Amino acid sequence: MVDTTDFDVEFNVEVPSLNPELQDEVVARLLELREGHTDMIGAAVGVEKVADATTPYGYKGRIVVYMRSKNIAAVEKGDTAEAALMEAMDAVERQVHKRREKLSERWKQP
Repeated sequence: MVDTTDFDVEFNVEVPSLNPELQDEVVARLLELREGHTDMIGAAVGVEKVADATTPYGYKGRIVVYMRSKNIAAVEKGDTAEAALMEAMDAVERQVHKRREKLSERWKQP
């Protein structure tokens, strides 16, 4: 398990078959994203099964990153819980990088 003493990650997994190593990977990627920055203060991760007769996908992955100024959230759907969670993680990483890039280029802001 990854040490998260100063960075809280809350999991709400409604899929009992989700690999615990995948949860460790998500925490590791969040900590890597946080490395060298002080803007991220925690995260919430959720995976739920949403399959029924009207949905073409079976699972929904959700990650909310608690950041100073504004939180970032990503919700992705997939055929498997793992795919939905990893797609949500990819989306969060893109959003965090984009926000940091935008904040670093203050001279472009009006």
